[in-house]
Amino acid sequence: MRDHEFEPRLGRIGNRAVRSAFLRDVAKAVGRAGGRPHALLRRAGLLGRIGRGAGVGRVLGARDRYAAFRHRRVIVKTRVIKLAGRGSTPARVHLRYLQRDGVTREGLPGDLYDATHDRADGDAFLGRCEGDRHQFRFIVAAEDAIEYADLKDFTRRLMQQMEQDLGSKLDWVAVDHFNTGHPHTHIVLRGKDDRGRDLVIAREYLSHGMRERAAEIVSLDLGPRSDREIEARLRAEVEQERFTSLDRGLLREADEQSTLRSGTTVGDAFRQTLRAGRLQKLRHLGLAQEIGPGQWKLASDLEPVLRRLGERGDIIKTLHHELARQGLRRSAADYVIYEPAENNAQRLVGRVVARGLSDDLKDRRYVIVDGVDGRTHYVDIGQAGESEPMSIGSIVAIEPKPAEPRAVDQTVAEIAAAHDGRYSVDLHLHHDPEARQAFAEAHVRRLEAMRRAGVGVTRERDGTWIIGPDHLERAAAFERTQARRAPVVIETLST
Repeated sequence: MRDHEFEPRLGRIGNRAVRSAFLRDVAKAVGRAGGRPHALLRRAGLLGRIGRGAGVGRVLGARDRYAAFRHRRVIVKTRVIKLAGRGSTPARVHLRYLQRDGVTREGLPGDLYDATHDRADGDAFLGRCEGDRHQFRFIVAAEDAIEYADLKDFTRRLMQQMEQDLGSKLDWVAVDHFNTGHPHTHIVLRGKDDRGRDLVIAREYLSHGMRERAAEIVSLDLGPRSDREIEARLRAEVEQERFTSLDRGLLREADEQSTLRSGTTVGDAFRQTLRAGRLQKLRHLGLAQEIGPGQWKLASDLEPVLRRLGERGDIIKTLHHELARQGLRRSAADYVIYEPAENNAQRLVGRVVARGLSDDLKDRRYVIVDGVDGRTHYVDIGQAGESEPMSIGSIVAIEPKPAEPRAVDQTVAEIAAAHDGRYSVDLHLHHDPEARQAFAEAHVRRLEAMRRAGVGVTRERDGTWIIGPDHLERAAAFERTQARRAPVVIETLST
């Protein structure tokens, strides 16, 4: 192949591994030509600045770190949903669930509102979303949201500020939820600007800018935190079994070997006491080790372990709350988190005592089952729509979803092995004369699903598929990915 010729290879959009490999190859070529390859690789970080609000997000994210303590704390979770080719069904299901019973302070269904109406027309909003490429979903939770009698004004001011930052009018609807200990707002934003073009928001604004704007509004309403409030919050973090701002500071100051000193360089006795106390707590958790006087080494998996501990603590609180609401008394020693991914996971049979949403943003649900083994089990059943709904009081059997290659994968691997690593409908029918056209086409649909997931099968222009010798391993990896969306199989035994 000559230098000016190239052959494009199609792949999954957003495949970072392919993009990184491509950048490395280009960097090597630049280096051989006498250029600066490291400068090229650094430009990959500029991808986060593509879209509206990049400058605002960068400025707000780089503000004085002590100002973050002074500001009222707000958590903003963001998810971008691809709607192209899926119609309005996912958006309709999401809106319906946000307006479900029991989410207001009075235990009533949630009210959908927008920039000008306290009762927005959800069907009209979905009609405007028809044909949109994507949609933004936000959860905005101010730590002091309990101080607000109504969150509508706060949400509208936040969206007005976003319009100024992004330079476009925004089409959105929102629902306030008061059914947890932390009042929060769900916002659904169309993926179109006021000119009808795709709305692209910079990653830096989604990561930092929106959160800082929300914190500014809460601080303006309630005033900045006092020194006493800041100190009380930091003291409380010392003993918490979750990832905290103290841990984030320790990781930021640790060197490449994950080592740091317990003392501070600024002579702040209060912060030094917090650091020392937190390091001792991490040592008890097995996540830090004192390797010398005042010299500490942090565990390489400190952040993911602490985040899992925090999630486990939240699940235990959910179990306790739901059982108390049902009037059931259970010892905390009988609380069990069902882990379908573990090798020893067994079939669970019991009565459903509660169900709910564990992650509003990703539509992941859970059920609480009073098992025949005398224990109470928390079960993550996956994304909404992936599992059949079940009523409270029904008797169910739950078991892990198999994450193994299917018979269709075995057939594809067998045919490809007999035809130099290639598969097609024609090859299938030639290999197995008794097979029907529709049966072979089902195998093609399976391969197409794997290709879209970036598993590693390739389709050529003539419809032939290139199948690697490790196809069954790739199929197993694909099944494990699918199992994370819906990790269990549920059978209703009686209602």
